[in-house]
Amino acid sequence: MPPYKYHLFVCTNRRPEGHPKGCCSEKGSEAIREFFKEEIKRLGLRSHVRANIAGCLDTCQFGPSVVVYPEAVWYRVSSVEDAKEILECHIQRGQIVERLRMPRP
Repeated sequence: MPPYKYHLFVCTNRRPEGHPKGCCSEKGSEAIREFFKEEIKRLGLRSHVRANIAGCLDTCQFGPSVVVYPEAVWYRVSSVEDAKEILECHIQRGQIVERLRMPRP
């Protein structure tokens, strides 16, 4: 059995200034990943949840981008409040946060 039940991949990609898609780092993704890590620890979830840095997920126009595996649910996470909701609803209760889901092409 894998050591983690959930992996949260947080895009921390940096694109050149002025790029049409922007980049998740400029939109605060590094602080969001740090919040995920701190909350996971505070909530006692470290044994089965991990927040990982991800390179470009090619969705920076929606960003900051976060993908939750194993379900492969793609979220746009604009604030630590959004991140907290994902932890409370998706990770702890198994309920996808529809309002934060990334639009499908």
